[in-house]
Amino acid sequence: MVDPLSDATIIDSWQRNAAPWSNAVRDQQIESRRLVTDEAVLDAVVRRMPGTVLDIGCGEGWLARALTARGMRTTGVDAVPALIDAARAASGGTGDYRVATYEAIVAGALDEGALIQRFDVAVANFSLIGHDAVEGLVRHLPRLLAPGGHFIVQTLHPATARGDLPYADGWRHGSWAGFSADFTDPAPWYFRTLESWVALIAESGLYLRELREPVHPVTGNPASLLLVATVR
Repeated sequence: MVDPLSDATIIDSWQRNAAPWSNAVRDQQIESRRLVTDEAVLDAVVRRMPGTVLDIGCGEGWLARALTARGMRTTGVDAVPALIDAARAASGGTGDYRVATYEAIVAGALDEGALIQRFDVAVANFSLIGHDAVEGLVRHLPRLLAPGGHFIVQTLHPATARGDLPYADGWRHGSWAGFSADFTDPAPWYFRTLESWVALIAESGLYLRELREPVHPVTGNPASLLLVATVR
């Protein structure tokens, strides 16, 4: 039996919800993304002027497509085959999309034989929501980055995502509140405090260069936490 609060359950949920998620992203149904967070992560990547980008947990590929359109060579990776299929279909043959779990990436799924593939930027946009798999991936990130490369994370802001629960690391039950009835079985997620995010980056041999808190123009609250790190 799969633990209801686990990395495996996250993947199971996204496999069930790949189609409605793709529709929600492409139809711009998510207000915070439309008003704040999509532009925030896109700007963070573009400002580094990378030639190559790894989009970790790329979903249906919107960010990879936007970066490819700006002349960057982009590789999108996701654990859910249906999302990669949607990304490939929408890309019109541009971009590189691969099915791989975070554990597989750590095991070398992106390597080209004996050649270790390295990227100018690795970006994870609201895709680091698990526990063990995420920590293993982040610790592996220096191996995926070219000299001078950047790791960019956009995630839920701990101050607003905590809800009424204690401000402490731990698994939380997911919710599709505000989404259509097409969504089922919400994925759990692992809550990390700001201190924990900073510590994980430091423990991974990365140096935190920038911390941003994009603000929602309507609520006035942080819409996300955006971290930019480089190899030490």
